[in-house]
Amino acid sequence: MRFTKMEGLGNDYVYLDCTRSAPDDLPALSRAVSDRHFGVGSDGLIGIFPSEIADFRMAMFNADGSQAEMCGNGIRCVGKFVYDKGLTHKTDLTVETLAGVKRLALTVKDGQVDRVTVDMGTPVLEPPMTVPRGAREFRGFPVSMGNPHFVIPTEGVKDFDLSTGS
Repeated sequence: MRFTKMEGLGNDYVYLDCTRSAPDDLPALSRAVSDRHFGVGSDGLIGIFPSEIADFRMAMFNADGSQAEMCGNGIRCVGKFVYDKGLTHKTDLTVETLAGVKRLALTVKDGQVDRVTVDMGTPVLEPPMTVPRGAREFRGFPVSMGNPHFVIPTEGVKDFDLSTGS
């Protein structure tokens, strides 16, 4: 099986060109290749398919085999993959995801993609909530850009210790 492993800002995925054919069980394949001890090791698997409504369709599976709607870093790598592998010569393209069609702008240098930007659309904001974490509680805002995030407003960001959350 031919695959490409790519990383974007810490998210690493195994990418498959599924424009002509695809493995039968992508969730099981994602679990197998994502295993960091016995597989390739990754956050998951992204299959790149033809689309009837966009230039390409992205199917994303987490390491546990569950299907995800979207990943901003993952879709940027899709843009680089399809251009660098010769699947398109377009530098403005669309990718169908479970979170809708996303627009990508590719910057090409010396025949290869150097940078990809994605129009992720308008974030979906939810009312603030408090969530427990160990002995502490955090007040923040659920935000979705196609996948869930939780934003915690923080004073003194320069002094915030990410390893302890304080």
